[in-house]
Amino acid sequence: MPRGRRTSSLAVLLLLCLSTAAQSINTAVGSAEVLHYDLYYNWRFVWVNAGSAMMSVARTTYGGLPAYRTRMLTRGSEKADRFFVLRDTLTALVTSDDMLPREFTKNDVEAGKRRQRRISYTYSDGKTMVDQLYINPEGEQSRLVETCDEPVYDMLSYILRARSIDPTSWETGTRIPFLMTDGRGIHRETLIYRGPQQVSMRTSSTVYDCLVYSFVQTIDGQERDVATFYVTNDLNRIPVLVEFHLRFGSAKAYLSGYTGLRNPMKAKIR
Repeated sequence: MPRGRRTSSLAVLLLLCLSTAAQSINTAVGSAEVLHYDLYYNWRFVWVNAGSAMMSVARTTYGGLPAYRTRMLTRGSEKADRFFVLRDTLTALVTSDDMLPREFTKNDVEAGKRRQRRISYTYSDGKTMVDQLYINPEGEQSRLVETCDEPVYDMLSYILRARSIDPTSWETGTRIPFLMTDGRGIHRETLIYRGPQQVSMRTSSTVYDCLVYSFVQTIDGQERDVATFYVTNDLNRIPVLVEFHLRFGSAKAYLSGYTGLRNPMKAKIR
């Protein structure tokens, strides 16, 4: 049975910013898209530049079918490494005709501990079978195979599919449940739509017209906000700011650059 679960990875939170349960064809993701982010931690009431993140998309094939391969990297700065080492590398492959996930891997080093996740997906008779392998810092392996009656996504494959969804007809407060795997099991998560808002960047005078969401998790029966995020109110639907509510404090990710967008950037106000 899918269930709520605490998520600790900064990369996971960043990539959840566009998750919804709806389905659509791809109208947003470009085949040569690259997004760059600056990461900041709140350390003793001071915002410190904590590193950077990058997400890229490229065309490929899977079983002779056209597909997208996406990659996400997060790297801590030298200053941040003194307190918390962060090195995440994530890759996902989805077939481009249906935007369904086929493979996912995640290799991370966080707080000096190395972990690996490998996930594969197969589809039959309207069901999704998810084969999940997790390797802990001690090298111990655990494998779990689960079957669901609805699509299941990892953090990268879902962002590719969900970006083509238009939420502008939703009412503020709309709740969107969805299934996600982190390599250790399938969990029911929730996204809440908060409405439109203009957002300013930290290191420039750029202002974006955005749609705002909250990602929440249920832990011990209590709902907790994990992140608030701001997605461009145009056909690209890229996150320009993510505010994290973490166990060890708070953090923010600001969009610092982009290339290869599929659609014109119309959400930039100035």
